[in-house]
Amino acid sequence: MAILDIIYYPDKRLRTIAKPVKKVDDDIKKLVDDMFETMYVAPGIGLAATQVNVHKQVIVIDVSEHKDQPLCLINPVIIAEEGSESSDEGCLSVPEIYETVQRAAKVTVKAMDQNGDEFTLQADEMLAVCIQHEMDHLVGKLFVDYLSPLKLQRLKKRLLKNMREEQRALG
Repeated sequence: MAILDIIYYPDKRLRTIAKPVKKVDDDIKKLVDDMFETMYVAPGIGLAATQVNVHKQVIVIDVSEHKDQPLCLINPVIIAEEGSESSDEGCLSVPEIYETVQRAAKVTVKAMDQNGDEFTLQADEMLAVCIQHEMDHLVGKLFVDYLSPLKLQRLKKRLLKNMREEQRALG
């Protein structure tokens, strides 16, 4: 397994629309393994292939407290959603930034697992939020796209400031 490089906002590659996986082969299985390792090390609770510059419809998630419930979604499609809730979200591609986003409270998603087997999953709470967040990545959308123009402007200033501070610290 390998730790993959995560792309950071505002990199334009994050806006690339991912293509469906035609066949779950050894390359896809290795990608899934590498994505899980990358997500756990980051640390995060979800990662879309787009975030590691692989533009295929592959998502890995683990919202469990002990990081022992890995979930892989290949070619995910939300087939039902219900309700609405707002919660704070962050993103490995937008480090150290958390903002409130409104999403469906419950979703039913159809996908394939890392073996190519189809399944349907009903999710609520954190898992529903994470699925929707990661699926947005597959269509080139980020959680910051849900923010008002004023909040987005403040966010960009904060990111630039963080980048300048990092560069000063390095040298």
